[in-house]
Amino acid sequence: MATQRSRRLRKKMHIDEFQEVGFSVAWRFPDGTSEQQIDSVVDQFIEQVIDPNGLAFDGSGYLAWEGLICLQEIGKCTPEHQALVRNWLEAHQLTDIRTSDLFDIWWD
Repeated sequence: MATQRSRRLRKKMHIDEFQEVGFSVAWRFPDGTSEQQIDSVVDQFIEQVIDPNGLAFDGSGYLAWEGLICLQEIGKCTPEHQALVRNWLEAHQLTDIRTSDLFDIWWD
């Protein structure tokens, strides 16, 4: 039997129309990449892919990076967002690029 929940409770639980779907991403810089080059590429990634597409990125690394990508607003990332991220990373000669399947960022 389906449970009826108020809008306030659905929002608090991040379910139904308030569900947030994202994906994890990982990549590697070539050995010998300087800190300045890493900073520059990550800044470009945020300026050219993340911000203009309403995405948010939470990640870290040095030569090997990994993180989570979701929308800045409540909503669901799409396979198009995954392709956009992957294509940009590939175009900048990064290696070992991996993106996960889409998942509920609050419950999976």
